[in-house]
Amino acid sequence: MALLTVREFKIYHEYLDQDAQIALVEEVRACLKHAPLFQPVTPRGTPMSVRMSAAGQFGWVSDRKGYRYEAKHPAGVSWPKMPKRVLDLWRTLVPSARLPECCLINWYSDAAKMGMHQDRDEKDMSQPVVSISLGDDALYRMGNATRGGKTESVWLRSGDVVVMEGSARMAYHGVDRVRPHSSTLLRNGGRINLTLRVVT
Repeated sequence: MALLTVREFKIYHEYLDQDAQIALVEEVRACLKHAPLFQPVTPRGTPMSVRMSAAGQFGWVSDRKGYRYEAKHPAGVSWPKMPKRVLDLWRTLVPSARLPECCLINWYSDAAKMGMHQDRDEKDMSQPVVSISLGDDALYRMGNATRGGKTESVWLRSGDVVVMEGSARMAYHGVDRVRPHSSTLLRNGGRINLTLRVVT
């Protein structure tokens, strides 16, 4: 494991070894059997390129009503319990933080991306955000607390973990592209991103 700090973003390369990644993917699949991936749309009705679900007390949703957290999946079922493995990772990397209440599950196809954005729908911005990468490489771009200006990018690989706290907590960030077939972890390819957040 190697720690790289870029613009106060802490990037732990190869934090999860192959066995841990395989085990975590199985836990995620169990979550998705209960709360399947769905296709979010922006408030303007434009489909997002990622598909998503969640685990924990809350899930993040996006539709014509806006961006928000909800206690239930769009199908009406409760979100599944958060995997213990991600809770243990949180406790290790951000031990002074409150426990996460949402584990957002984003699935990226080869063509998916995520525009530059802030994570700002949470009530307590003093709490960190922790992001786990599984599957194909993703070009992750990090910016500033205000939109625009100089940015820096780094390739996130399967098993990498990013911690956003301090000045990085409200910095703009996004995924410009996914590198197809760069990992064999997921049987059908693509990338899973797990994002842990304190909501309340």
